[in-house]
Amino acid sequence: MTPGGERRPASSTAIAVGAQIRRRREQRGMSSAELARRAGLGKATLSQLEAGRGNPTIKTLDALAIALRIPLTDLLARDTDPGPVLVPGTDLADGEVGRELLRRISSGNSLEIWRLRMPPGTDLDGVPHATGTIEHLLVSSGRLTAGPTDGPSDLCTGDLLAFAGDAPHLYRTGPVAADVTVVIASPIIS
Repeated sequence: MTPGGERRPASSTAIAVGAQIRRRREQRGMSSAELARRAGLGKATLSQLEAGRGNPTIKTLDALAIALRIPLTDLLARDTDPGPVLVPGTDLADGEVGRELLRRISSGNSLEIWRLRMPPGTDLDGVPHATGTIEHLLVSSGRLTAGPTDGPSDLCTGDLLAFAGDAPHLYRTGPVAADVTVVIASPIIS
């Protein structure tokens, strides 16, 4: 609350941390009462944190991370959506310089950068990686269909696709070859 008694809007960081706490708790099938007990917090405090209305100390976040059995940095990560994220390529006028942030990859990951070159008419099945792995494809040239087996995307030069790499996925070219930069972000297991 502000000095005048008005409620301050939640910060984007508090909202992101709250979403991570809730997501990790739900992934483990843990009730909020169970997580609160394991972390030594009141249930109301945990509820406030998950709603993004808290201002937790590092000690509180550390207790939650220990109770969830994850690195503390996982609670601070904002990039949590493993669902396909397609960022279409953009055009530039002649002589124009373009600089675009395509994707921010959160900390706590091991990164591998690959170059994938596929001739026309090629099908390649992706082997699922470790749980929590996200693949990022940036099409340097050509066209391809890629992504989760159950919902691939059609990509062309300049497009970026991010998807959960821990599920079956595919890469397929049609009549045009493709040159793709692949960034694989896998959680660091401690």
